[in-house]
Amino acid sequence: MERIRLADDLTFSRLIHGCCRLADWGYSREQLLGLIEFCLERGITTFDHADIYGDYTCESRFGEALALKPSLRGQIEIVTKCGIKRPPKYGMKLYDTSKTHIIASVEQSLANFRTDYIDVLLIHRPDPFMNPEEVAEAFCQLKQDGKVRYFGVSNFKRSQWEMLQSYLPFPLVTNQIEVSAYRLENLEDGTVDLCLEKRVPPMVWSPLAGGAIFSADDDRAVRLRGTLEQVRGEVGAETIDEVLYAWLLVHPARMMPIVGSGKQERIERAVRALSLSLSREQWFAILQSSMGHDVP
Repeated sequence: MERIRLADDLTFSRLIHGCCRLADWGYSREQLLGLIEFCLERGITTFDHADIYGDYTCESRFGEALALKPSLRGQIEIVTKCGIKRPPKYGMKLYDTSKTHIIASVEQSLANFRTDYIDVLLIHRPDPFMNPEEVAEAFCQLKQDGKVRYFGVSNFKRSQWEMLQSYLPFPLVTNQIEVSAYRLENLEDGTVDLCLEKRVPPMVWSPLAGGAIFSADDDRAVRLRGTLEQVRGEVGAETIDEVLYAWLLVHPARMMPIVGSGKQERIERAVRALSLSLSREQWFAILQSSMGHDVP
């Protein structure tokens, strides 16, 4: 599988396996280990996590599976996120990007994964109460201590990226953003343009729009399904899933779609998309069916 270079000594697999719903799959440690090995056999070596996934259980479940075969740690890249909290006192979600919280979150993630380093740590959401000096202090300390190799962000817009980057002595290596043929916001508002400008490959979450393209009955979804089915036939794909992944993969931003499924057949569909080649005309046909009108 193609590798995407994020730094001199860091590459990700072009497809990333997402563990957001890992706790819902009902897998035993042995079954989860089997899924990890299934991904590795297909060249998917990068795994995406966050401290809060599965009500704070997904990291530890993944770590328990890895503990069955510790040698796999050297074959994979672990990405995790921090900065979202659900304190029981107020019954609401909030953001915490304080130095204390970032470092404590990483220490917990290391224990959960049963490892001594995280490959990439992301700030999960832009924090309107962020003190960038504290974030920079936390990042520098974690890097100096060898606990985190590289850092990035998730869901950041241009101004938020530029603000945080200005406080750091090293570059952010990725921005994890939502992009799909159904949800175009980050293509339209300059977020993907920022990734191109900074030569930063974005991780892409919800590349299938959380299944909305398959189940929604709004005009956009209906138009898209028709166009995707047409393109599927033209390129010889088995499913429109593959076309949706291919639409992202051919973009020059070097997008890295996150495949958030525990089902092997769905992972296989994403892998098959790597062999598809969409023409410029097919790419724009999908874009314009999503927009509902021709480009200007």
